[in-house]
Amino acid sequence: MKNAWPTFWYVRMSRWVAGMLVLSAWWHIAQAQTVYRVVDAQGKVTFTDNPERGGEAVQLAPLPSMAPRTEAPLWPPQARPGQPFMPYDRFVISTPQAGTSLPDGMTAVELHVSPPLREDHQVQLLVNGEVSQSALHSDVFWLTGLSEGYHQLQAELLDSSGRVQHRTQPVSIIVAEN
Repeated sequence: MKNAWPTFWYVRMSRWVAGMLVLSAWWHIAQAQTVYRVVDAQGKVTFTDNPERGGEAVQLAPLPSMAPRTEAPLWPPQARPGQPFMPYDRFVISTPQAGTSLPDGMTAVELHVSPPLREDHQVQLLVNGEVSQSALHSDVFWLTGLSEGYHQLQAELLDSSGRVQHRTQPVSIIVAEN
């Protein structure tokens, strides 16, 4: 008869190793939640997640977000992928409005797309004619880091092959001095 001890030992060690891996992963996740601000002898400020470098823990504010739309679409259900391209009745930037002055260089950019965006279509955001955010299946973008001055926003609607099918009218905004 075979000795059951090696099998018992193997199972017990496997469970112990698995438990240690889970504990280790939890520890790293818990540590990644804290950011530390470290100032060196020359006054250079560095942010790190490593508490061993010293410094003080920093309380981070949550990232801004927008609530999803809650109203039901007014048009028939969106088309299914694979169907021929059908034009949209409306594709415009609804927020921010033209001439809006932003005090801090960040804003939500919300589009009005009707009928609703098809599953196989995406939108990309342009700032001053350059792609600012890569194509997403979304009608809301968060725009940050705009420098002071005038900026022109525009959105492009891409079909399933990545070709531009629609482009919004440009919307000019102003980032004011803080």
